Amino acid sequence: MRAIKSKWNRFLMVAVVFLLLISGCTGIRRSEPSIPEKTKKKPAIPEALGSTEGQEPRLKVYIKEEDRVQEMAFEEYVAGVVAGEIKNDWPIEAIKAQAIIARTFVLKFIKDKGQSKYGNAHISTDIEEAQAWNQEAVNDRIRRAVNETRGQVMVYDGDYVNAWFHSNAGGKTATAVEGLGYKEGNPPYIQVVDSPDDSSLIPPEEKNWVAEFSKQEVIQAVQQMGKQIEDFSSIKIGKRGPSGRAMEIVLDSISVSAPELRIALGSTKMKSTLLDEVGIEGDRVIFKGRGYGHGVGMSQWGAYNMAKEGKKAEEIINHYFKGVEIVKMWQ
Repeated sequence: MRAIKSKWNRFLMVAVVFLLLISGCTGIRRSEPSIPEKTKKKPAIPEALGSTEGQEPRLKVYIKEEDRVQEMAFEEYVAGVVAGEIKNDWPIEAIKAQAIIARTFVLKFIKDKGQSKYGNAHISTDIEEAQAWNQEAVNDRIRRAVNETRGQVMVYDGDYVNAWFHSNAGGKTATAVEGLGYKEGNPPYIQVVDSPDDSSLIPPEEKNWVAEFSKQEVIQAVQQMGKQIEDFSSIKIGKRGPSGRAMEIVLDSISVSAPELRIALGSTKMKSTLLDEVGIEGDRVIFKGRGYGHGVGMSQWGAYNMAKEGKKAEEIINHYFKGVEIVKMWQ
């Protein structure tokens, strides 16, 4: 009888061990503490705004078109910027990405510069200083995009990023040094990425373009850049950057910055530095290239196509700005 009990006890022990092993394999285990969400570091709201942390600031905006300063809520100004910089009938997630960029741009501008060059104002509607602004184009889609991203900005390592954007990258974005001739080096969040810019809606002259200038126009532009030149008989693309954009243009033996030459010649005519050809025909200098804009940061047409494919604003931002976080500065 004792032998039978002993065998029975051993059987029960083996069964218990077996059940414990089975429960471990099937995921029945003690609850484990959840990993805490990464704490996002927020930069301070610029002192020049005089705003309490967590509260929406008010802006003094110089309206260039009317030569006056107007005070308004920060988000009201952002709505006008978004309406000025992107089409108000585009996919909502592309508009939201533009809103995050616009908000970031303003806060970094004020943090770095303190105020506008136009006297008693934080920012202006002058596109040479800041961003475009079109209050009349604000519609329900713009308001929705601004409201749904209210207070959201891009930060990297706890600081506002350079919120660069452009129209059409021509398929590949540029580094800051390459596309802008940026003197402070390449920020780690700006990298060369493929950009889904191809769209039948892009004007043909922005996909593949030809820009012609007289030799005298080019000479004046180069002189404006501080180079001594009276004439030239040859012109070619010099150094190219990681995305294939021209970084240097060589006239005879004189090398000039391609991004700076583009600005000097007119950025709406020489649409990008993503050049395929450059040459001289008689008294004419001819540039052939692709894309529209400096190519740094977010491509608006790339954002358009990503949004059409179902990507969210944060996904669009993270495609063009690597390693950034989106934080909410106010409710």
